Amino acid sequence: MRSRRFAPEIFLTWVAARTHTIRIGHGVVCMPFNFNHPVRVAERAAMLDLLSGGRLDLGAGRGGTEQETSLCGVDRERTTAEVEEALRIIGKAWQEEELEHHGALLDISPHPILPRPVQTPHPPLFLACSRAETLVRAAEWGVGALVMGFAGPESIAGMRAVYDAAVAGRDGSAFVSTVVNDHFSVLCPTIVLDDPEEARRIGVRGQRFFAQSIGHWYGGAGVPDEAVVAGSDEAAEMRRAAEQVVARLNEQYIPVRPTATATFNADHAYGSADDAIAYVERLRRAGADEVMCLIQMGTVPQEACLETLRQWGEKVIPHFSGRGI
Repeated sequence: MRSRRFAPEIFLTWVAARTHTIRIGHGVVCMPFNFNHPVRVAERAAMLDLLSGGRLDLGAGRGGTEQETSLCGVDRERTTAEVEEALRIIGKAWQEEELEHHGALLDISPHPILPRPVQTPHPPLFLACSRAETLVRAAEWGVGALVMGFAGPESIAGMRAVYDAAVAGRDGSAFVSTVVNDHFSVLCPTIVLDDPEEARRIGVRGQRFFAQSIGHWYGGAGVPDEAVVAGSDEAAEMRRAAEQVVARLNEQYIPVRPTATATFNADHAYGSADDAIAYVERLRRAGADEVMCLIQMGTVPQEACLETLRQWGEKVIPHFSGRGI
């Protein structure tokens, strides 16, 4: 869950109180200082780790759109540096009786940081990664990678290779903490129903809305068109939407990366439980240590979300029990 205004700790605390074994994940806390002071992030994370019995994973991100940054006065040019310094502060917040930090951007005199988390010295740290440079940064910082998986398993394999090469080549001088996390977690868009065709229709339409929203906020594209023409081919609609994003990016003289339309790829875990299992197997072979299910994509009905969670819990996850992914 993304943390800026939506107070996900409240929801995640509710989840933690009703579960016993699943991990509780922030994907991500926006960590530029005007969004969230790093010490407050550390304190909230520790409380959630306590309440969940040591099940928290803590992801960091920049929250870099103008729509996000303008509300809180975040300097978009400083977000990368602020995220790094925030992770360094969190990485040492419980290493001593008092936290003292004198960095390039923040100066903190000695303060005790309470409460302390169950996991020592802190919950595993992750970084949201959508480009090769952020994958390298995550590896050099010694934090796990939260990877957008819209482009599919082949792209994931390439991203894993970049991450692994950076892990192999690092010397440890840039680690943000004394504990290293090399976990590679991949987004998996999914809708699973008894009717595979209906699952695919709902999933692709939801992804189209999600992708157009990203195009709107990050690339200046138009407002998402959630009114799909009855009987239209969803994949064709996705391709047309992708072409519109490329055209708008070119109009604004923004360099178009190969991943610019990756969110419009419709080949994901949409269909039956067997379809989802087969897709996760492809992600596993591509190098995923874990998948993060993306289900609620704007136009997806609540009953489809709940049924997808049920089918994953009863059919998909048990297939991989004891094997990792």
